Amino acid sequence: MQGRLLGGLTAREFLRRHWQKRPLLVRGAMPDIGIPQGKRAFFSLAQRTDVESRLVARRAGRWTVEHGPIPGARLARMPGRDWTLLVSGVNLHCDAADRLLRRFAFVPQARLDDVMVSYAAPGGGVGAHCDSYDVFLLQASGRRIWRLERARRFALVSGAPLRLIGDFAPEEEYLLEPGDLLYLPPGWGHEGVALEASWTYSIGFRAPRRSEIAAAFLDYLHERGFSDGAYRDPDLRPAVRSARIGTALVRFAEQALRQVRWSRRDVRAMLGCFLTAPKAHVVFRAPARALARPAFSARLTRCTVALDRKTQLLYLGSRMFLNGDIVVPLRHQCAALARLADRRRAGGTALARAGLGDLLYDWYRNGYLHLEHDT
Repeated sequence: MQGRLLGGLTAREFLRRHWQKRPLLVRGAMPDIGIPQGKRAFFSLAQRTDVESRLVARRAGRWTVEHGPIPGARLARMPGRDWTLLVSGVNLHCDAADRLLRRFAFVPQARLDDVMVSYAAPGGGVGAHCDSYDVFLLQASGRRIWRLERARRFALVSGAPLRLIGDFAPEEEYLLEPGDLLYLPPGWGHEGVALEASWTYSIGFRAPRRSEIAAAFLDYLHERGFSDGAYRDPDLRPAVRSARIGTALVRFAEQALRQVRWSRRDVRAMLGCFLTAPKAHVVFRAPARALARPAFSARLTRCTVALDRKTQLLYLGSRMFLNGDIVVPLRHQCAALARLADRRRAGGTALARAGLGDLLYDWYRNGYLHLEHDT
């Protein structure tokens, strides 16, 4: 299946030849993709507060953007052309979209981000732009023209509500039909225009910036015990030059910054928490009628444990990271939890034998995982 997805290439060949190097167009990569949610269900997602959505329209050459939730009445009034509704993280709410995302798990889970679904009326698009991350564009229905320009330093349109490229000069053009897949490396300029009402799935990959990681690391260190004493100057003397920053205050700042110390262990722990932390809008839902602990244990040995679509479980060494928290299992439990993390599903019997019943029950009560009956 993966060979067809990548146009006959193995994952290794694709990563060597195309990943972050050059685009790849695959005709008929997923001809049976279908639409995981109908138009009504998709529009309902855009109306929710726990879902990221945008409504992008163009009139008389001017672009407008409305951020969700988008009222249903607003969508019902949209004209017959030149607009697009985009919903991010559809994989968090739809099993079919989550399965689509997992088709790309030849890239490490720490790099997988989400499936964004766009519904475009004829003429709809979001203008010429470039992304800082890798993306696969899968045409689910309808036809869309994509124009591409290789990565360079683009000039942006001043004052536009989107990060639009002002000097876009496309070098390639492709017509995508249902089932076609287009891979774009980071930085490539691209513009897609729907020729008719169409659905496109964008499989995006996470590419954290150095500044994001640095800020998260400082937060991590602060939570673990910076001394928080306030500056004091009981021997203060009258200021001669009142706007000058005093030497004592400079020394205080130097002493505070000397506390910023870390080890490789801190870096690994912070990175695991950072990569698994849920996005701000993600909400886990606990079971409406949770099983009692004995009933959970009895059912565990007869069921498969499946991570919730919103759960991110990664590991590094002997430490596991679940939704922004650190978990340190016993040595004999690591292999079983790693299998659950890699496959996102594992037999309950093996997990129970590893002595993970109490931990799994806590995760179940928080909505992080579910029990599925074996067939």
